[in-house]
Amino acid sequence: MEVTRCAWVNDDPLYIAYHDEEWGKPLYDDRKLFELLMLEGMQAGLSWYTVLKKRARFREVFDGFNPEMIVHYDEVKIAELMSDPGIIRNRLKIDAIIRNAGVYLQIREEKGSFADYLWSFAQGTPTINHWKTRADVPASTAQSDEMSKALKKKGMKFVGTTICYAFMQASGMVDDHSLDCFCRSKEEAADR
Repeated sequence: MEVTRCAWVNDDPLYIAYHDEEWGKPLYDDRKLFELLMLEGMQAGLSWYTVLKKRARFREVFDGFNPEMIVHYDEVKIAELMSDPGIIRNRLKIDAIIRNAGVYLQIREEKGSFADYLWSFAQGTPTINHWKTRADVPASTAQSDEMSKALKKKGMKFVGTTICYAFMQASGMVDDHSLDCFCRSKEEAADR
């Protein structure tokens, strides 16, 4: 049986699985949220598909996105990362992940939970949008503006409002699945 997905999904099984099993599903794990936010930052100027194809290698070379390890990366480690063709080799973005790991640890210490801190920008619950067309979906919102501003104030890099909105979509803080996508909830479909 043919299923309808969001129009941005291509026919790569990796992309289909990402859409069907991850994108837009509420995520509350501190470390997984850190990974996702860092990968969204890596996406800046590129496509998510490009990042997704390299995600496994990113996880490998960034120690499973363990902030406690990343915060100690030195020039030798950075040189290794910069020479790895399996990741996006952008020095500013790599430096940002290292810096952001320290900010993550600070937020977790101050707030007790990175997830609770980030979800506070979504008032703790997913927003379910009803965009009629792909063109209706905004690049940013007041909530992503607020998240971006707060993260930058704490010292994070590559967390602009567009990156934050993409992160909010991917982590399920916002449900922007198209109205005809099979991933919309049954209750949602019944309301249409």
